[in-house]
Amino acid sequence: MTPARSSVPAGVNLGGHRPAPPGNRRIVAALAITQTIGYGALYYAFAVLLVPIAADLHTSTTAVTGAFTASVLTSATLAVPIGRRLDRHGGRALMTGGSLLGTGLLVAWSQIDQLWQLYAVQIGIGVASAASLYEAAFAVIIAWHQPRRRSSALLALTVVAGFASTIFLPLTGWLVDQHGWRTALLILAGLHAVTVPLHAIALRHSPAADRHLERRDGSGAHAVRAALRDRGFWLLAAGFTAHTAAISAYTVLLVAALISWGHPPAFAAAIAGLLGVLSVAGRLITTGLQRRYRTTTITAGIFAVQALAALLLPALGLTTGGAIIAVVGFGIGFGVATIAKPVILAERYDTRRYATLAGVLVVPMTLAKAGAPLAAAALHATTGSYTPVLAAVAICCAIGATAVAASTWQP
Repeated sequence: MTPARSSVPAGVNLGGHRPAPPGNRRIVAALAITQTIGYGALYYAFAVLLVPIAADLHTSTTAVTGAFTASVLTSATLAVPIGRRLDRHGGRALMTGGSLLGTGLLVAWSQIDQLWQLYAVQIGIGVASAASLYEAAFAVIIAWHQPRRRSSALLALTVVAGFASTIFLPLTGWLVDQHGWRTALLILAGLHAVTVPLHAIALRHSPAADRHLERRDGSGAHAVRAALRDRGFWLLAAGFTAHTAAISAYTVLLVAALISWGHPPAFAAAIAGLLGVLSVAGRLITTGLQRRYRTTTITAGIFAVQALAALLLPALGLTTGGAIIAVVGFGIGFGVATIAKPVILAERYDTRRYATLAGVLVVPMTLAKAGAPLAAAALHATTGSYTPVLAAVAICCAIGATAVAASTWQP
């Protein structure tokens, strides 16, 4: 078997890496559980609670959705400062505190009776999410695992957590039907409380014993400045941001597009439901291929396949078989960026400042995630067709593929 090639181009100065201890299965198992519960309770449950909350508060679903957008934007705003804290102090206190805050806010959410209170709770949940969900968990995985074990650890974490929507969407729906949305939130808070001791116990030791030295000699700050001066870093930022915009827009418009082409709503919803399963398949494929090829090469290739699939969907999507083929082609890359980004950053840059650099990337990616559906809706309203919208999605995927591939090229 041909050994995997590094995603680091010749001549890039990595600056140094934190010595990582052997992989710790307990940490991966604990984080897999906390991320599944955290995303289910703090993120996916909102979609089920949207309509009953709007009805109970006597307001529109648009106004309630705005609270969710505020939560997402709050997480983006805090990405860099939280990343810095993770790099300096590790994940135990931050993730434990974030989990505790999230649990308390789920309880507070169950007691709201005015719209402004919902916004306040959701902004707080944005803080809790930034401190306790994927980006923080990835930083812990990077710190605790040797390079050869990182991909498998990230895969294990994201495969399990990838089923958060599969578990919590129907669970939340059942709870709302049986007990109402307020009691449902209290039950979700009880489930989420499990993440507090898991973070506190599983992350009790920090593998970075040299942080005091980093603060004295300024090596960490130097590593960040070196990365921010690297052309490849900003190409990665452009590539992952463009791809995030494509994924966000595609997710929102897919069901509506299929229905507009004559497919039954049940079929359209079932096809959209494949995206979660396909995201897991894409992560498995990516991790398997990393044994032979650069992560950047694999990622760029999958993004290119998605561009082609999005471009062909308006033509193929008129038939049942064609729609399935096109959606599978796009869906195979749904979860790739999630595991590719931390692997590429850890391969290429100083892992002592991984979380800070990841935070820099998260800001434009989160803004793209929030803004792309609105842009897609505006384009559809202007043109009256989903074809130009899907063409724009394809262009974003193509930009992502080109930028990620170019990040390894030397000028």
